[in-house]
Amino acid sequence: MNVKASPVLTALFAAAIGFLVGISFPVDITPKLQCGILPWSSSGGAMNCSLWGDYGGHSSTLGRLWGAPFRNSNNGSPNATSSAPTVEVAAAKPQGSETRLPPGIVVPESDLHLRRLWGSPREDSATGKYLLALAVGYGERANVNATVHKFSDNFDIVLFHYDGRTTEWDEEFEWSKEVAHVSARKQTKWWFAKRFLHPSIVAPYDYVFVWDEDLGVDNFAAEPYLDIVRRHGLEISQPGLDMTEGSAPMYDITARKNGSEMHKTDAGGEHCWDVHKRPCSGFVEMMAPVFSRDAWRCVWHMIQE
Repeated sequence: MNVKASPVLTALFAAAIGFLVGISFPVDITPKLQCGILPWSSSGGAMNCSLWGDYGGHSSTLGRLWGAPFRNSNNGSPNATSSAPTVEVAAAKPQGSETRLPPGIVVPESDLHLRRLWGSPREDSATGKYLLALAVGYGERANVNATVHKFSDNFDIVLFHYDGRTTEWDEEFEWSKEVAHVSARKQTKWWFAKRFLHPSIVAPYDYVFVWDEDLGVDNFAAEPYLDIVRRHGLEISQPGLDMTEGSAPMYDITARKNGSEMHKTDAGGEHCWDVHKRPCSGFVEMMAPVFSRDAWRCVWHMIQE
C-alpha cells in the first residue's frame, strides 16, 4: 500500500529541518558601529564612523550618516584590543552643511527681523540690536503707534495680537509692514512671550522690552534709557512711572524718584514673614519690563503661561 504524505506536513517538516541546520552554524552578520564625531568624509578627521563585519572594515556611508557620537575606537579592527582608555565623546551641536557652503548662506542664529524674499540685497535693513515686544489690540492702536515711534531703527519689533486683527494695522501704519505680527485670540502678553520669545530666538538682542500697550511714553527715550541701564548694570529694570499722570502705581518702587537716575528698594528693612504679603509678595507689578539677554534666558523658564 502506498501512503501519500500531506503537503502541509511535508512543508512543516522541511522548515523544521532548515531551522535546525541554521542554528547549528551561527554567523554574526550584525555590523558593529565604531563611531565618534560625524565627519563629512571618512578621511575628514581623527574621529570616524564606519561599519564593520561583512563590510570588510571599509568606511560606510550609512555609518557616517547614522552613527551616534557615543564612543571612539583607536583601532580599526573590531576584535583588536587597546591599552588606551576609552574616551567618552561629549554631545555637541551637530555641524550641518554650513561648514561646506559659502559664508553668509547659513547663519548661526535666528531672530525676529523680517527677511527679503526678492529684490536687491541693497534693500535689506540691518537687524536690530534690541527687541520690543508688545501685546496689542486694535483699539489701542493710537497709543501703540506713539510707542513705536519712540524706538529707533536699532530695534526690531514684534506685535502680539490678542484680538485677531492684524491686516488693519498695515492699512493704517506704514511701519506695521516692517514688523513681525503674531496673532492668537484672547491670550496674554506672557502667553505669547513663552511661546514666541524663546531664548534662542532673542539671543541676538542685547535687551528685550516686553511692554504693555497702554503706556504713556511722552517723556520716554529708549536708547538714553538703555545708557542708564548699562551704567548701573541692571539686568531687569523698568522705566519709572510719573506719579502726576494717570492713576497712582500699586507699588512705590515703580514710581519715578526725582533727583536720581535709578532707585532700588530694600522694603524699609522689613523681613519676609509672609510670601503673600509685602515686601515679598508672590507677584511683582511690571508693566514695562526690560530684560538683558542673560536675564531673559532665566526669566523665560519661570513664565507659567
